[in-house]
Amino acid sequence: MLFKDVIGNNAVKQHLTEMVQQNRLSHALLFIGKEGSGALPLALAFAQFVICQPTTAPVVEDLFGGMSAMGNSVSFIHPNDIETTEGYTKANQLMHPDLHFSFPVISKKDKGKPVSADYINEWREFLKQYPYGNVYDWLQSINVENKQGNISAEECLDIIKKLNLKSFESEYKVFLMWMPEYLGKEGNKLLKLIEEPPANTLFIFVAESEEQILPTILSRCQLIKVAAPTNEEIEEALKNRANATPEIAKQLAAITEGNYREALNLLQHADEDWQALLKDWLKYIMRGMLPEQIKWIEEVSKLGREKQKQLLRYFNHIIEQAIRIRVLSADNVVLSDSEKDFAQRLNKIATVSQMQAMIEELDKASYYIERNANSKMLFQALTIKLYHIIQHKMIVEI
Repeated sequence: MLFKDVIGNNAVKQHLTEMVQQNRLSHALLFIGKEGSGALPLALAFAQFVICQPTTAPVVEDLFGGMSAMGNSVSFIHPNDIETTEGYTKANQLMHPDLHFSFPVISKKDKGKPVSADYINEWREFLKQYPYGNVYDWLQSINVENKQGNISAEECLDIIKKLNLKSFESEYKVFLMWMPEYLGKEGNKLLKLIEEPPANTLFIFVAESEEQILPTILSRCQLIKVAAPTNEEIEEALKNRANATPEIAKQLAAITEGNYREALNLLQHADEDWQALLKDWLKYIMRGMLPEQIKWIEEVSKLGREKQKQLLRYFNHIIEQAIRIRVLSADNVVLSDSEKDFAQRLNKIATVSQMQAMIEELDKASYYIERNANSKMLFQALTIKLYHIIQHKMIVEI
């Protein structure tokens, strides 16, 4: 993977390039970026960039008693040129012997304590298919069912063992840990290694939440903040990389607000008629049509967790745009004609404070869906809450 394959963050890419070029590379870096920001693909591109730098030529005594370097005198290769290097093919296939990975895993039935090496083939395929994926995508790809992934003490010991070996082909050994939030107190086993690493060893941690990382590890890392792509960057990526139509790309970029993973997921279901589903739901709520509400909840509960989250996200987007229409004007929103009409209808049935309360409840519901809440119970409770917010013209806690 190259820097140019990662959406946006050009200033960060330039900073990382200069760190290597000017020999100011810290031994431990922490890439922090929200879901869909591209922190993982950027860290991966950087790891491959470092791995593919030329090794230092040995210095020998020449015939005249002076000292000279043997071999190629090139000391730096630009990120856009590393495809020409000898090690790039291995690095790009995630098979370079000096590139090591760690990530949340679960126990396999036929093995004891799991380590990342047990899942390396699945990991390579995952990064190939979903470089902007999140932990849920990864754990689903290895069929975890309801198990929780983690980074265990055995994993830490395996890391220590690997990194105490000499590098095979590259100047550097690079260790990339994705989601150190899943590293419990066992992570303290790595402290000495991080603080006093073997020569030419680079630690790269990639996380979404700075607060959930062990403070002892956090304090030993140089922070690299990865910003979410702009709407314009996501729109361009959807058109050029995912073959989305200009209209769909513009709409999804506005809805997802910097989350490229979510934009790709929504694109897969771009033909879903979320608007019709929401209109039915609101009609059943406002008219107190209980049998229809139950039937609607039954249908939505069969959609699956990802589609349910997308439905709620879409509803939130429409409500937010309705507020913009009321506060500013219809010219300040990015909506299709039918969506704009839907947003204007929302303005007729709810005040700004009521719509803000609706957004809060939709956010809560999305949070609980992410954590495997019972969808029937969740949407039943949400239906009741929305009824009290809209129908009774007041906000109450259920």
